[in-house]
Amino acid sequence: MAAAAVVLVFTACNTPPASVDDGAEEPEGTSEELDLATKPDLTTVLTDDRGEPPSGLQLTDVVEGAGDAAADGDALTVHYVGASWSSGAQFDATWDRSQPYSFTLGAATNIDGWEQGLRGMREGGRRVLVIPPDLAYGDRGAGDDIAPGETIVFIIDLLEVEG
Repeated sequence: MAAAAVVLVFTACNTPPASVDDGAEEPEGTSEELDLATKPDLTTVLTDDRGEPPSGLQLTDVVEGAGDAAADGDALTVHYVGASWSSGAQFDATWDRSQPYSFTLGAATNIDGWEQGLRGMREGGRRVLVIPPDLAYGDRGAGDDIAPGETIVFIIDLLEVEG
């Protein structure tokens, strides 16, 4: 069931993870047609029949980007929207605040899922991260928005890489 859920989650993103056999039809439109300035719709990755969450970190480039690749020590500026896997409910989005988020990759200021999942992402790209609890907030959760043991999902646009 989990493998089928991963296919369902990622077929809506145009680019399945390398470990998934892509037998699904490609959705309408191409990654080049996506508007990176607009907050993405979470329902494109959190379908109603998503099943059990994957056990490991999953990443999919919806738009690959053509700029510099992110590496440890680079200052990154991103827009993101985050949601709970189990409920599909959004818990945060920089688009809602009209304020991108900036940080240094590799400085341990973010959850491990971001530190691992953003390495190699290219400026101008959009990436979906599905992050298991051990690379997110684990058994402690995060406030009222992220339950203990929750898998979380982010759609991230990499706006700028400064090396």
